[in-house]
Amino acid sequence: MTKTMRRWTLDTFGVNAPFSLTETDVPSPARGEVLVRTKAVSLNYRDKLMRESGMGLPVQFPFVPASDMAGIVEAVGEGVTRFAPGDRVISTFHPGWIDDKPPGNARNPPYQSLGGFYPGVLAEYVAFPEDWFVAAPTSIDDSEASTLPCAGLTAWFALVERGKIKPGDTVLVQGTGGVSMFGLQIAAAQGADVFVTSSGPEKLARAKALGARHGIDRNAEDWVEAVYRLTNDRGIDHIFEIAGGPHLGQSLKAVAVHGRISVIGVLEGFDLSGPAGPVLLKSPVIQGISVGHRRALEDFVRAVDRIGLKPVIDHRYTFSEVPAAFDHLDHGAFGKIVIEL
Repeated sequence: MTKTMRRWTLDTFGVNAPFSLTETDVPSPARGEVLVRTKAVSLNYRDKLMRESGMGLPVQFPFVPASDMAGIVEAVGEGVTRFAPGDRVISTFHPGWIDDKPPGNARNPPYQSLGGFYPGVLAEYVAFPEDWFVAAPTSIDDSEASTLPCAGLTAWFALVERGKIKPGDTVLVQGTGGVSMFGLQIAAAQGADVFVTSSGPEKLARAKALGARHGIDRNAEDWVEAVYRLTNDRGIDHIFEIAGGPHLGQSLKAVAVHGRISVIGVLEGFDLSGPAGPVLLKSPVIQGISVGHRRALEDFVRAVDRIGLKPVIDHRYTFSEVPAAFDHLDHGAFGKIVIEL
């Protein structure tokens, strides 16, 4: 095996902070660690926020971005029992959060993730503790598998782990990004009636081909009024709130009595706002979703193989095209953006 590897790093934060492709030694797995050869990395909106500001995290430079990867175990350190060389694995977004509640408290909420608090995975090799990985699905390729740790698990956690979705429920996903497309597919596979809001008929047609029953063009009509019309005023049982900010108020109008709003995105701001009336009168659950724990990711991996879910990938870039991949991330994607090694 080669003794050196390439990795992408940032030496500063900013909207147009430059990436550097550098060479360094391949790490050796310490006791309890596995060395993984990276096969694919998928990008999330959070990676854009990290590049722009660091999100207030205690980051050390040079900083390796990105949290989601799929790869092959190359070597294992002393005491490793969960994996062996040759195993296909994917990363976990929140290392150390195995089940139940994550580490953290009221003063310091938990947010110790890869590609943030911990170094990221945009490198040809990574060496992490064995508990930071999960066996990859057998039914999808490495690029598809790399999309599961953050976007896929977020949707699964919102609908299945927390939302207890059941056949006949109505589910609305906002936009056609990675989390929304996973939510669409998971909800449809569970027998739910899926609504999608987006801009323009082309994206809505593609969403319907993936299993959505109703497409609402938010540029052509008030999407809340469209929900009232399509549900005979009943509203939506599960809403994926992707925009955040004041847009939460629209979701409060559209949610059904005793429905659920999963707050996932912050495209319109970190300060949520909305009218108190629907909160008091409808008594909805407003659930913040911060991805999920390892046990839920293992459940999701089994479900991917069982139901034949195929992650939606907008574009696959090569390892040398990382700056172009982040430019694509800036402009939005239908599904996921993946970098293949």
